[in-house]
Amino acid sequence: MKKIEILPESLANKIAAGEVVQRPDSVVKELMENAIDAQAGKIDVIVKKGGKIIIQVVDNGEGMSEEDALLSIQKHATSKIKSLEDLEAISTLGFRGEALSSISSVSQFELRTKSGSDELGTFLRMDDKNVISREKISMERGTNISVKNLFYNIPARRNFLKTDATELKHISDTFNKIALCYPSIHFRFFNEDDSVYDYSPGTMEKRINDIFGEGISKALIKVEELTDYISLYGYIGKPTLLRKSRGDQYLFLNKRYVISKQINHAVFSAYENILEKGEYPFFILYLDIDPKRIDVNVHPSKLEVRFDDEKDVYSFVLAVVRKSLSTHDLVPNISFKQPSEDFPDSGSERMEINKGNESRRGDFSDRPLTGEQSKNRQRYSDSDIEKIFGSLTNIIDKSKSPEPEILPFEPDKPSETVVKNATRDGDSMGIDSVFIVQLHNKYILSQIKSGLMIIDQHVAHERILYERVKNLYEANLPFSQQLLFPRTVNLDPGSYQLIKEIYPALQKIGFELRFHPKSQITIDGVPQEIKNGSEEEILREIVDEYVNNIRQKNISDEKENIAKSYSCKAAIKAGDKLNENEMRILIDQLFATSMPYVCPHGRPIVVKISLDEFDRRFGRT
Repeated sequence: MKKIEILPESLANKIAAGEVVQRPDSVVKELMENAIDAQAGKIDVIVKKGGKIIIQVVDNGEGMSEEDALLSIQKHATSKIKSLEDLEAISTLGFRGEALSSISSVSQFELRTKSGSDELGTFLRMDDKNVISREKISMERGTNISVKNLFYNIPARRNFLKTDATELKHISDTFNKIALCYPSIHFRFFNEDDSVYDYSPGTMEKRINDIFGEGISKALIKVEELTDYISLYGYIGKPTLLRKSRGDQYLFLNKRYVISKQINHAVFSAYENILEKGEYPFFILYLDIDPKRIDVNVHPSKLEVRFDDEKDVYSFVLAVVRKSLSTHDLVPNISFKQPSEDFPDSGSERMEINKGNESRRGDFSDRPLTGEQSKNRQRYSDSDIEKIFGSLTNIIDKSKSPEPEILPFEPDKPSETVVKNATRDGDSMGIDSVFIVQLHNKYILSQIKSGLMIIDQHVAHERILYERVKNLYEANLPFSQQLLFPRTVNLDPGSYQLIKEIYPALQKIGFELRFHPKSQITIDGVPQEIKNGSEEEILREIVDEYVNNIRQKNISDEKENIAKSYSCKAAIKAGDKLNENEMRILIDQLFATSMPYVCPHGRPIVVKISLDEFDRRFGRT
């Protein structure tokens, strides 16, 4: 007696429908996408009871003839593709021919449609036994689909639906995701006969403001990189839009909302240490690529995607987003606010850091000695730069007594720095005097157009070294400073084995080591930034920092760990005295990096205090 039976078609359809129609928002997604494929200029979505009672989608698209309408609700019936070649280059949102068939098998389904060439429209209704009744009706061109009592014939699936409010939230999110990608279409959304959203046609910027509010534009950075092979455009959020939960990441591939862990990771990586653990950036990105190079036919929901060369796409997105971040001013502003009504006992004033100031692409007027004002500036020679970054710490003699301090109000000893800057750089900056000074051998203070900029010299140099190490990894052309007298070092067995393990990565940044028995090594060469006499100390500190990064910061990538460990330990320290020339070169090199705002460990490098804040403090307002 046979045990295997072929399932009845009605039962097979209900099982298959579970992959396409998971909840009410799946119905909304499929019907809206069909309306867009039909070239609709206006789409209305009406729901009741979270979509459980009714979901209705009305569009003014091309519509269908009676013959096409009857075929549209059959399984694997579609007008989008006709051959295998079409499947390999999909340019429409729908193509599988499963949506209407699946939806009609798990609901009380009604379809009204009329094409532009027909005098009357077609009305189709499917009953409980999948019997289709049809009639001619009068209507405008387009399609009107009603899905009533979803999962009425699959009680188990209906019982797993959440509350009306939860299902409505999912539908609303789906509606907004689709509306984000098609700003030229008029979208309206109704819940229980109440108008919820009404997005009139317009630009992408207008649609973003309609959905997220007018104020969001000030906290967004524009992204745009167009090539023949791949293009990326859209917006990413400034640090003020960082969130503690996922959900505000919108990726559209060829105008289709998709979920891609690879692309998300590329965007997160571009933010580097701006993100703290558990934070996620806001972004709305549109990725256009040849349909032949992607596969969206991974799952019936069409939310997953595969690329023919994921590494190239990942690198492209990472580079473009990182470039967009680096070309905008993300320096935090410090101001002091009066106590609020909520905190009347908080003291006379409280400090506030604002990271969301509006800035424009390429506007570097608030960076010291950069931008258009620097065109006539003296340029530093290669020997100057090598002096600073080749052996910067060599010229810092900590053993000598400190120079006598020049008091700012001492009449016979005016500040040479201020006077010299006023004569040399005052005209190029368009101000009377430009200064750059070192505060307590820790911070660099520089005048900028809007006030005062303060730079932490250690983390600034750390950012510079970090990016140099990353570039050395990519170029694979290490430069080593050979020691006149190689240094032999005795290590504990653990440090010896660790250095031996990570030596290939150390070698790429300029270390040349020889390994001997009994945990002994010889240092023959070091990176150019390490000063004479500190080779052993720096190497030991790098090993300690490397271990600390693994244990406490969970940095598992070897090269990333070494880059952060080396840049931290080889950078100039707080307490190292710099002359004016060294400070200016440090600033130039900092703002030539891709991310001059935070160090590799996430600490801020730069803050600003506006001239308005000074005026307020001195009663000039």
